[in-house]
Amino acid sequence: MIAKLRGLIDTIGDDYCIIDVNGVGYLVSASTKTLSRLAIGQEAVLLTEMIVREDNISLFGFADAWEKEWFATLTKVQGVGAKVCLSILSVLTPAQLSQAVSAQDKTSFCRASGVGPKLAARIVTELKDKIVTIPAGTGSASAAVEGIPVETAALPKDADYSKSEDIISALVNLGYQRLEAYRATTKVIAENPDANVPTLIRLALKEFAAKEF
Repeated sequence: MIAKLRGLIDTIGDDYCIIDVNGVGYLVSASTKTLSRLAIGQEAVLLTEMIVREDNISLFGFADAWEKEWFATLTKVQGVGAKVCLSILSVLTPAQLSQAVSAQDKTSFCRASGVGPKLAARIVTELKDKIVTIPAGTGSASAAVEGIPVETAALPKDADYSKSEDIISALVNLGYQRLEAYRATTKVIAENPDANVPTLIRLALKEFAAKEF
């Protein structure tokens, strides 16, 4: 099992790179977000996942452990192969994936090539109780590279989910995207746990106006 490669970047393609490790070139498939961090001729370190089949051995590379963790999680969903998984990771960062699953936001997954409405629905349904966190020992450096906070929005464990869904639905009906509606709802419920739905909707609209969520 090859878990990590360190070497010089020889070639960068649309969905792969070749990394030269002591004269041996490894072909590594990767998301566009990982590939965008690489430069030809420069040394790089990629975490890798090796998938062995009867007729093929493939290497998949990741710039950080959180992305690799999401790869392993997504590929457990029926219909999400390695290539589709890389397509998802190319359009959504690990933090955005966590938020999209928490918000049950199928639209965000449909942005990825190869993901239609049915597969997107299956992904958010199967992963709704799954929390993918930054693996222990990796710290926050990988998230900081992308400018993304380590913490992701999440409703309190004791939250009234029917109340939150009422607020999200109201905001979506007003024209806001479900994911941004979820973020605003999460914030106002956390800050005003005893407020009723109309009050929380007004507070969420103020969050949109202030663009602070």
